[in-house]
Amino acid sequence: MAGRSGNTEGKFTAEERAAMKQRAAELREEGKGGKAAEKKEREAQACRDAIAALTGSDRAIAEKLHAIVTEVAPQLEPKTWYGFPSYARDGKVVVFYQSAAKFKTRYGTIGFSEDAMLDDGVFWPAAYAVLEVTSAVEKELRGLVKRAAG
Repeated sequence: MAGRSGNTEGKFTAEERAAMKQRAAELREEGKGGKAAEKKEREAQACRDAIAALTGSDRAIAEKLHAIVTEVAPQLEPKTWYGFPSYARDGKVVVFYQSAAKFKTRYGTIGFSEDAMLDDGVFWPAAYAVLEVTSAVEKELRGLVKRAAG
């Protein structure tokens, strides 16, 4: 994440430090005891809360991604990752939404981790800039999420 906001000094920005603190809190939360079902519900609620905290187009995009994942890949488990709404398979994040507001960029991104099953030869996209989810974008996302989920 370093350097995403134009930082050329090699130091983390305040936004990047905040994201790392969020990730540390997520890891502490994951380490809490309790039944597996309770843990999954806490993580799902954290994902819903992360989406609800977004505004404008970031929120609309995250809500649409959530609806798509819920419909085409219900086996993926909602959670947060660096404070981002994300969806995991076997505990590993497969797809996530990174808001534009978080790092003050002009667009949010829908990203896929190395655990997403999107490999296509020796070169393929792992993140997509998204300004809005049109019907064409939604159709593409449905296919990507379904493939990524495996």
